[in-house]
Formats: sequence, C-alpha cells, structure tokens
Amino acid sequence: MLNDLQEIERLKKEKNAIILAHNYQTGDIQEIADFVGDSLELCIKASEIDESDIVVFCGVDFMAETAAILNPDKKILIPDNQAKCPMAYMLNAKDVKKFKKMYPDTAAVLYINTLAEAKAEAEILCTSSNAVKVVESVPQEKILFGPDRNLAWYVSKNVNKEIIPMPAQGYCYVHKLFDLGDLHFLRSKYHDAEILVHPECDPEVQNFADNVLSTGGMIRHVARSPKKTFIIGTEVDMVTRLKRENPDKTFIPALSGAICENMKLYAVKNVRKCLLNEKFEIKVDDNTAKKAKVAIKRMIEVSKN
Repeated sequence: MLNDLQEIERLKKEKNAIILAHNYQTGDIQEIADFVGDSLELCIKASEIDESDIVVFCGVDFMAETAAILNPDKKILIPDNQAKCPMAYMLNAKDVKKFKKMYPDTAAVLYINTLAEAKAEAEILCTSSNAVKVVESVPQEKILFGPDRNLAWYVSKNVNKEIIPMPAQGYCYVHKLFDLGDLHFLRSKYHDAEILVHPECDPEVQNFADNVLSTGGMIRHVARSPKKTFIIGTEVDMVTRLKRENPDKTFIPALSGAICENMKLYAVKNVRKCLLNEKFEIKVDDNTAKKAKVAIKRMIEVSKN
C-alpha cells in the first residue's frame, strides 16, 4: 500500500497535476510542492503554467482565485475551502467603488491579498515585493491603496505620491502581533543579528528593523548577506524555508507565535485527498475574472520590466 507521499506522486503523474505552495506553509507541505514562493512568485508561476491540467494551490483563497483567473482552462484546487485570508475580506468591490467615487483623480492599487471581486475594480495589483515599483509605474499622483494599512505606510515612505489607505485600518492579524519590546529584547540578546521584517508589520517595527522585505526579498537577501544570524519578523514558517536553504546560518523567529492559522489548515493527507477527489475547486465568474485579469497582467508586466 502506498503512503501519502507516494500516492501524491502517483496522482500527480496520473492527473498531470502541479502543486504550488506559499512560503508560510509548513515544512512538509513545502517539501512536496513543485514550487514554493511568495505571492508575486506564485502569481508569475501560475501565469506560466502550460503543461499541467490541475493546479493544487497550498495557500489561502485569494491565491487560488488568482491562479483560476490566470488559468481558466485548468482545474484549480485548494485542499481546504476554509483557508481564507482575513485581510482579503476587509475590502470588497463595493468599498473600492465607494473610495473611487470619493477620490475621482486616483488610481486604485490593490494588494494581491484581496478577493477577485475587489481585484476587478483595481487599475493594477501589487505584492509586498513590488508595491513601490507598481505605484511608481502609474501616472496618477494620488493612489488608493488597500487593504493593508502598514504596507500602504511603507509605500508612502518610498514614493513621492499621496497614498490613501482603504479601508482606513486594514491589517494582517499575524504581522500585527510583532512588538517593539520583543525586538529590543532580541537585539540585546543577539547583538550581531540582522533584523528582517515584513512591510505588513506596524510602522514602529519597520523603523526598528535593519531591513523591511517581502518573504521573497528575505530569501534573496539572506543568500547574499555576509551575516550569519537573522531575526525574522514574519510568519514563523518562513524560518522553516530559510533554515532549509541556508543550513550554515542561524534564524530566530521574532515571535514563535506568529502563526497564520489559515495557512496551517493543510497537511500532506489533505493534499492527497484533494488530488484524489479533485476538490475543492476554485472558480471565478467570467466577468469578474476578465476584469481582474487586466489588473493582474499589468502587475506582472511591471514586475518583469
């Protein structure tokens, strides 16, 4: 009898499937994935899938929706349909339309951490790794930016444009957990460590850190840095990947309890069941998908230039 890992490999071949996983997945999920990355890397990878008929997305719902928008002829599956991103639900299409009426001379730049219906109302999307570049690429001098207020704050510090957060207090509950006091303590304990935090963290945490980076940015930075010890201020399983890829370096989570429960709904057995039963399938209605795809493609083009 095949074990779960063997069965996954068999089903992938039988059904011509590929597994994509976000950096915040647990180590066992990262290891069975064909590709692991941050939101931008996963988005670009999803846009380039030609050879597979089925995509199993080990991430939260908005990620699977993005893959479905980019691959209308493929079956996009998510192992648990309760894997939702709370931040994405803080901004719906109605809210975006309301803000655009309130601020008519703006461009709506939406974080990819939004649902398809909101993406459909945006001029362009961004991720934490390309947000500054995307905002600089649009001609408007006033930008509606949502739903993460902290990422909006980060962008505002790095561009010469007016950034208007929508909603006023959108946030990631995991990154709101990071505390300046904890970082002060870790700094005193690990004098030579470099502190890397995500731009979804609060402004005072960003200001204290040595570098503010997306998860993909952290991977690239660590690989070329002469430093040997790093304090990591993002979801705890980012440390899992960093340790695996940099065994000669030391990684300390800024907070061991920084866990995205929604990302942790998957286990290897869930992925096996997902492939076996081909559920849960993610679909986006044609009209929404068509409009959202324009904003997604614009982001990808800016990112590749």
